[in-house]
Amino acid sequence: MNRPTLALLAVLASLGLTATACGADAPADPADGVPAQLRIGYQSIPNGDLVVKNQGWLEEALPDTEVVWSRFDSGGDVNTAFLAGELDIALAGSAPVTRGLSAPLDIDYRVPWIHNVIGENEALAAVEGIDEVADLRGRTVAVPFASTTHYHLVAALDEAGLGVGDVELLDLEPQDIQAAWQRGDIDAAFVWYPVLGELYASGGHPVVTSGELAERGKVTADLAVVSAAFAESYPDALSTWVGQQDRAVRLLREDPDAAAAAIASELGLTGEEAAEQIGQLVFLTAEEQASAEYLGTAGEPGRLAEYLNLTAEFLAAQGEIDAAPGPAAFEEALAAEGVAGALD
Repeated sequence: MNRPTLALLAVLASLGLTATACGADAPADPADGVPAQLRIGYQSIPNGDLVVKNQGWLEEALPDTEVVWSRFDSGGDVNTAFLAGELDIALAGSAPVTRGLSAPLDIDYRVPWIHNVIGENEALAAVEGIDEVADLRGRTVAVPFASTTHYHLVAALDEAGLGVGDVELLDLEPQDIQAAWQRGDIDAAFVWYPVLGELYASGGHPVVTSGELAERGKVTADLAVVSAAFAESYPDALSTWVGQQDRAVRLLREDPDAAAAAIASELGLTGEEAAEQIGQLVFLTAEEQASAEYLGTAGEPGRLAEYLNLTAEFLAAQGEIDAAPGPAAFEEALAAEGVAGALD
């Protein structure tokens, strides 16, 4: 797997990461303090999470715990599941995590891991005749609301001097975007693979990518969120989970063919297709994530907290959330203990 690009690292180096926790009670635990069950929410994103799932590493590392994997289509759905007390750990994009940590959701979850920094894996695809974002005026655009692509769509419109009122905006999940595109109901969509690849294959072309927006200061990432109740009750299990994620990142870097084969199996792709999608994301080891540029360490939150605060301020200015909670809320939400525990 390619190491982080200099452009994205330069942006991330000036930023940081958050965390809070969910108010639902953790599952009942056996006498030895190991969780009886670990409920994980994953998404169809070609990163280390799918490697861990495919290889059964977590089940091996926690043999006395029932590991339940549930697939979600977007971070908005993950937030809903956390509010319902249905998840312990899950993947969500940085924009939905920012929403989750802000009013009115105020979800009590934390961020113990950065699954990946988003590059070309998410993009605004459009039909012929739409060559730049400004051409979207009056056109029908689809995006999963409360997602990283929703945030990037709003940001791209803002850059072009447009607002959400200048387009006909539809809230559609990825699979519904693909169906609407095939029917000719939409002119453009900001979405991720594998649906993004289907849009390209059926006549769509990229107008702007998340990687390009990241280089202009609008960084997005796929983050892990963990219920506060689970993190506080089972710190060793959380460290074990982080350790397996770090193991997957190292496989992505050291044996990309093996990692691509595992991810291809999960997504129904060829190894070559999986490798191409993997190359559009940036992966960080536990040591890198524990640096001041990212998660930081216990008591010294990383600078990615600043990034999430900037995201919240932008979303508040656009009327997407009630108000930005302030940098202290994001700093307090960081759960660097997850990475620190895995490095002990």
